[in-house]
Amino acid sequence: MPDAPFEIARLHNLIRQYGQAAIAYSGGVDSALVAKLAVDAARLSPPLPEPIAVMAVSPSLARGELEAATKLAGEIGIELVTIETQETSLPGYRQNGIDRCYYCKSTLYSTIERLRSTRNFDVVLNGTNADDLGDHRPGLVAAREFEVRSPLAEAGLRKQDVRELACYFGLSVWDKPATPCLSSRIVYGLEVTPQRLSRVDEAEAFLKKRTGLTVLRVRHLQNDEASLEVPLDAVERVQSPALWDEIETGLKSLGFQTVTLDAKGFRSGSLNEGIAAKMRQ
Repeated sequence: MPDAPFEIARLHNLIRQYGQAAIAYSGGVDSALVAKLAVDAARLSPPLPEPIAVMAVSPSLARGELEAATKLAGEIGIELVTIETQETSLPGYRQNGIDRCYYCKSTLYSTIERLRSTRNFDVVLNGTNADDLGDHRPGLVAAREFEVRSPLAEAGLRKQDVRELACYFGLSVWDKPATPCLSSRIVYGLEVTPQRLSRVDEAEAFLKKRTGLTVLRVRHLQNDEASLEVPLDAVERVQSPALWDEIETGLKSLGFQTVTLDAKGFRSGSLNEGIAAKMRQ
């Protein structure tokens, strides 16, 4: 970023206009940057009350993410409040239509709102950036309904800008791959259940350990099919007979009936392919 100090000052001024903040925090680079900016903005003269980071804990959270997010909050110097959300009990969420994320974010923001009476914050902030606005994001509807502010998007910052600023601050997650909730791995129309979420979580943990890859997805398709996405440069290695046999055996032991490898390789949000374009028609 050519002028990081200027951008930071602009974001500080924007965030200070909101007042005391609660950040919808996941431990990813976007919400981590918002948390860092909010902490620093609150300490400017005259100071604002310290912000808090609020993280949802549910069956859709991948293993290790809470521990990593807790450590990161300590690095940033922000208090982390964890809340249990019950989105998997909602029929609209479990039915897993293309609006599933609406129910997830609506539950998140309504649960955060219940903290307002005891924590006295003025505004809820999220980590939405400008690139997110062009994707299929039903959660943005929930954000508008709860008057959640998105300082990164409002300032016009794209994902690359976010990573560059996070690197400028020395945040350890500046280059962390996106880690969306486990429900995003389940094909639309297939019911989201704690059992399926756990199966995907175990499958991805097994695959990472066996292959050494850090970026991959296990998509849970109909008829208990697992579709694996790995970086294109790893496809040939994963397909090698000995390794593939071990992968297939391991995933079938978790309850998958068939295991396939997506020849297109890893794509973040591949189950959304074509949806955003159709929504704009």
